[in-house]
Formats: sequence, structure tokens, C-alpha cells
Amino acid sequence: MALVPVAEALERLLEGAAPLAGESVPLFEAMDRVLAEPVVALRTQPPFNASAMDGYACRAEDVATVPSRLSVIGVAPAGRGFSGAVGRLQAVRIFTGAPLPEGAETIVIQENVRDLGGGEIEVVEPAAKGRNIRRVGLDFSKGDVLLAPGRLLDAAALSLAASANHARVSVVRRPLVAIIATGDELLPPGSELGPDQIISSNAYGVAAAVQSVGARALDLGIAADRKEAIAALVTKAVASGADVIVTLGGASVGDHDLIHDVLTGEGMKLGFWKIAMRPGKPLMFGRLGHIMCIGLPGNPVASLVCSQLFLKPLLARLGGRDFRQDIRPARLGAALQANDLRQDYVRSVVSDDDGALVATPFGIQDSSMLRMLADANGLIVREPFAPAAAVGEACRVLMFR
Repeated sequence: MALVPVAEALERLLEGAAPLAGESVPLFEAMDRVLAEPVVALRTQPPFNASAMDGYACRAEDVATVPSRLSVIGVAPAGRGFSGAVGRLQAVRIFTGAPLPEGAETIVIQENVRDLGGGEIEVVEPAAKGRNIRRVGLDFSKGDVLLAPGRLLDAAALSLAASANHARVSVVRRPLVAIIATGDELLPPGSELGPDQIISSNAYGVAAAVQSVGARALDLGIAADRKEAIAALVTKAVASGADVIVTLGGASVGDHDLIHDVLTGEGMKLGFWKIAMRPGKPLMFGRLGHIMCIGLPGNPVASLVCSQLFLKPLLARLGGRDFRQDIRPARLGAALQANDLRQDYVRSVVSDDDGALVATPFGIQDSSMLRMLADANGLIVREPFAPAAAVGEACRVLMFR
């Protein structure tokens, strides 16, 4: 099978991927979720003309010129309005949010009033008609579309939905990703290693990539290099309701790389296998019914780079989210050799030099070296057959930190 170009592989992987069905969740669980249906106002806000300040409600003509002496005939706290009407040279003590009493046309703020005692006040600053009043429907009216589908719910959006009298909202279901690591040599962190064994690390980085775009990660553990062991975890992934199955390792062409055989044996239709990129050549993609299957390389750096380039865009699409790689122009901080037929993603430290980005690649790019990836904040993207490049030449950098 010929190597698939990166752009073509991504296009084929995303083909037919669409946001998952919506589900209703309480507002307290809706933070950072994506709306599946519009939020329509179930009420008008404010539902009445309300005071915007603490002060005194009165007729505008009575305070058009000052000083003006008024009689206080009642109090209107928030949540309990004054039941009477305001007449000539009368006022009602009012608090923020309280309904405007009948007959009142303006609010004189308390700082502009002197208490004369005996229920009398003196207004020392004029107040025009409509001053410090929130008119009915100022924020929204019943039936208004307040939030559109696709909106990522944040603090302001959730407060707005609550104010519109919604206790729940319909959000796109978060994709569930089942993660299966493979390899006889692997043990989980915290284990006592035996001869020829190593710690399994890929699942943690991949799970973090999954969660960074709002999806859910289900770690199914490590399968031994036996078809029946891998098949058992695939069956478990299907039973869990996974939308995506991610396998780690075992997707190359060696005698112990069994993922392809197991998944096709379970009914997976292969989409592509092996990509024209470095690191990450042995990436595999297929569909097992409605479940998307991605076989990531076993090398830690390759699995994380492929997660950035392929897994995150797929999960964002399924979750109804917008996702764009952060690719910026830069200059090389070190020379690079000519490239071969594969698109290269070169771990680099990207720094700011008086407003211009400088990308300095690490000298060693072995795909097993996680420390270098942790120290990097970007990947220089080099096209297939790119010629040798000198210090200072233009380049493109995929920023991830």
C-alpha cells in the first residue's frame, strides 16, 4: 500500500464525520459543552420596569428643578414592589431590581438626596425622565433566540440560559474514545520492571489530547501481543459505546504487529494504512460499523504527533467544536538537511526575536525521545522533498504550547 500524503489522510479521516447527537444536561454540567439546539428565551428580562440603582422613585417634573422637597410614602425592596401609586411631590424609597411604582418616572440616586427626617427628603440634583430605570425587555424578550447551536458554553452563556429560565440545555454528546495499548514489553507506571520491559506512557498523552478537545477517554489497559488478547479489548471497547477506538502500537508490519489483522477480523473496513510523514508513518485508520478506529504508532513521540494532527481534529468534529492547527511563519534558528518523500514534523523550540518567531530544531529527532517533545513548543513543518535550508530561512511552525 502506497504512503498516503498527510493532507489526503486527514481529508479521508474526516470524511463523513459529523457532530454526535445532542443530550440534555443540567446547567451545572454544561460548562465547556457545545450547544446542539438553540436556547430560546422562556421569559422577558427584566419582566417589568425596574430600578437600576438604590434611591427614590418619583415623578420627573417634581425633580426637574432643585432643591425639591418630597414626601416618602413607602419602600420598594427587590422582590417586593410598592403596591400604591406615586403622586405629586411624593417618592418611594427603592432598591436596585425593584419594580418601578405606578406613577414614578425617574429614580433619584440616594447620593443626591438629603434626609430631612419625619418622612421628608430634599433632592439636590435634578433627574430626567427615565433616568436609572431598566425598561421591560431591555435584556431580552420571550421567544428571542439567545444562543445558537455550536456555541461553546462559557460562564456568560450559562448565566444567560439560566436567566431565560432554562434549567437544562441540549448539548452535543462528548465523543467516547477507548484507548488500547499493546505490547508484551509494557507495564503501567509504578510497576517493578522485569528484564526487557518498559513503562507504558503513550496512553496518558493520548488521553490528554482526547480531553483537550472536550472528548472522554476510556483507558482499557494493555493487551499482550496475542490476537485473542487484543480482540477481547476491542470487544470491550465496542460494548462500552465507544465512538472511536485508538490502539497504541502494533500497527506496523512486523510479525508482532497484530492490530490490522484483529480489527479487520472484527469487521473493520480499512481506510488507509501508512502515512507519508515523519514521525508517524505507521498510522492506520478504518471504520468498524459506526466506530472509527485509529491505530497510532507505538513510538511515544509519533503517537502524540499523530494525535495532534489526526485524532484531535476528528474528535473536535464529532464534538461539534471548531479546531484549527496553529501554524505560523517563522525563521530557522539552525540549518536543516534536505527532506525525503515524507512530510516532516521537527521538534523545535520557538522563541520571539523582536516580534519575529525563530524556530530552532533539536539536533536529534528520534521518535522515542519524550523529553525533547516536552521541552519543545512547536513543530517545524517541512514538505516532502524540501531542499536543505540555512539558518534564517523562512519556515512554518505548528505551535502546540
